[in-house]
Amino acid sequence: MDLDAALRYLDEHVNLEAVVADRHSHPTLERMQRLMHVLGDPQHTAPLMHITGTNGKGSTAQIATRLLEAHGLSVGTYTSPHLQKINERIAVNGFPIDDDELAEAIRGVADAEALAGVEPSYFEILTAAAYRWFADVAVDVVVAEVGLLGRWDATNIGDGQVAVVTNVELDHTEYAGPTRLDIAREKAGIVKPGASLVLGETDPELVPVFLAEGPGETFMRDLDFGVNDNVLAVGGRLLELRTPGASYTDLYLPLHGAHQGDNAVAALTAVEAFFGGPLSPEIVAAGFENVVMPGRFEIVGRHPLVVLDGAHNPAGADVAAAVVDDEFSDVDERIYVIGMLRGRDPIAMLEALDAQSARLVIATAPATARAVPAIEIARAATTLEIDVVVVDGVGAAVQRALDEALADDLVLVTGSLYVVGEARGRFVA
Repeated sequence: MDLDAALRYLDEHVNLEAVVADRHSHPTLERMQRLMHVLGDPQHTAPLMHITGTNGKGSTAQIATRLLEAHGLSVGTYTSPHLQKINERIAVNGFPIDDDELAEAIRGVADAEALAGVEPSYFEILTAAAYRWFADVAVDVVVAEVGLLGRWDATNIGDGQVAVVTNVELDHTEYAGPTRLDIAREKAGIVKPGASLVLGETDPELVPVFLAEGPGETFMRDLDFGVNDNVLAVGGRLLELRTPGASYTDLYLPLHGAHQGDNAVAALTAVEAFFGGPLSPEIVAAGFENVVMPGRFEIVGRHPLVVLDGAHNPAGADVAAAVVDDEFSDVDERIYVIGMLRGRDPIAMLEALDAQSARLVIATAPATARAVPAIEIARAATTLEIDVVVVDGVGAAVQRALDEALADDLVLVTGSLYVVGEARGRFVA
C-alpha cells in the first residue's frame, strides 16, 4: 500500500471532520479498543501527555513537545486537523512522518480492521496509525491533542500520565451541549484516576467536574501556575511565568498574541508534572525558542502584511481581534478573508473578529461539505453594515484581497483552519 492507496482507504471511512455529525449517535471507544488490541495496544508503549480544551490545545501541544525535546527526549506528537498535508498530524520532534512510513502505518491498521471485526472512522484510523508508529520508532513520550471534546475521542484509548485542560467554551455543541457544563463533562473524560491534572479552566462551576474524575496531583491556573508578565517583543512575546516548581524570567516565545503566554505556562506546568519537578531555565529557554505554530497568527507576506490565523469559534475570534489590535495596530487598513464551518453563527463570528473595523470583508468557503456558504457570511456582514464581497474559492479570495490591499494594509485570513490551510498553500510550499 503506497500513500495514494492509503489515502483512498482513509476516504472510504466516515470522516466526521468533513460531515455534520449526528448528535444522536452513541459515542463509544469500543471500536478503538478492539482495533488497538489487534495491533498489540501500542498506545501503552510510551507515557502519554493528553491535551484538551476549546482553544489553545494545539499551541500547548507544540510548546510541550519542544520543552520535552529540549530535555533530550524523543517526542511523538499527534495533532489535528492538518493544514496542507495529512503527514503534519503525526510527528517526532517536530518532523512529520514521511509518506512511506505513513502508508505503512495505515496499512497496518487496514490489516487489523478485518481481524478486529470493526469499521473504524477516518480519525480512528489515523489515531491508531499514530500510536502504532510511535511505538515502532520507540519514542520516549507521546503528546496527543484531542480531536473532539475528550471522553469518547479516539485519542482517549491511551491513559494520560498528565492531562491538560486549556479552557472550556461553547464549541462542538452538535456533539455535546448545550451548556459549558456539558462540554466540561466531556472534556473531563481524559483525566484518568491518579493522573496529574493541569487545569487551565478557572470557572468555579466547572472545576469540580474535572476534580470528580479522581486525578492525583492537580495544578490550577492562577492558584498554582500563572503568567506574571507578558509583553510584546519583536516577533513574539517576552514572558515571566510562575509554575508549581519555579519562576522563570526573560523567556522569549516566538508566537504572536498575549494568549500564548497562557498556553506556554500550561505546557510548562505539564512538563514539570511529567518530570516531577522544575526544569532548568536553559532548557525552558531553548524549548520556547524553537516553537513554531503554522496557521496561528503566522505572517506569510509583507507589503501588504498577510497574516493567517485559524480562529474557528467566537472565543478564538475574540482573541484574534485582540491580537490584531495589540500587535498589528500600525497598519493602515484591514482586509479580512473569512470562511467558516457549519455550527458557527456568522454574525457572532464577525462581531467577535471585529470585522466592522475592516475596510472590506471577502467572504469565501473552504473545500469541505461542512463549509458555511459564502453567501451566508455575506448576508451576516451586510446585516452588520460591513462592506463585503463574495469570492468562490479560498485561493481566489486571497488573490482578491491582495489586489485590493495597499502596501501598508493588513490582510487577515481567518475563520477556520481549513481556510487557513488552503490559503497557506499559496505562500508556503
